[in-house]
Amino acid sequence: MKATTSNRIGYARVSTIGQNLDSQLDALTKAGCIRVFTDKASGVAENRPEWTKLMDFLRPGDLLVVTELSRMTRSLMHLLQLVQEFETKGINLVSLQENIDTSSATGRAFLSIIGAINQMERELKAERAAAGREAAKARGKTGGRPKIDPAKLEQARILYENSNNSASKVCIAFGISRRTFFNHMAVVREAKHSAGENVQNH
Repeated sequence: MKATTSNRIGYARVSTIGQNLDSQLDALTKAGCIRVFTDKASGVAENRPEWTKLMDFLRPGDLLVVTELSRMTRSLMHLLQLVQEFETKGINLVSLQENIDTSSATGRAFLSIIGAINQMERELKAERAAAGREAAKARGKTGGRPKIDPAKLEQARILYENSNNSASKVCIAFGISRRTFFNHMAVVREAKHSAGENVQNH
């Protein structure tokens, strides 16, 4: 019986015509990839023929390496679907920037957390949307730009402060920007500092 080999296969993609693949290719080569599939944006519609070839090329035991998760998809739900598909096929995913490796227990655990958070967020989003529509209807208004849920920011802060996950990982998991996250952290620190001063003054 032929033993299953483990090869590192890379995937690189640029989303605009003006970008080039050099930095991604350098990083993937340095990471030990024996072959790299590349896609470039073409016209208005996104076309990824090399991604299709990559999916046919990968074999059980292979490691799919990307420089960052956004090279594969910008949708958290789609990412989870891809990871599930890879798991079924015996393929592991490595993302260099986010330091995620699904062949490790830590990588699998982090993706499980993301999956649970994604499901919870979908349910909360549906509830908030329904409540928002009712409120807008009562005011005779429609539309409006949604604000980030403070509870969501607080959940992200708690996870960050009570785990070894990086800020980037936490922000990706909760779908928030690093700037918004660190602004919230600063507000919380200032509130705690003010509360401490008030206690000392009494």
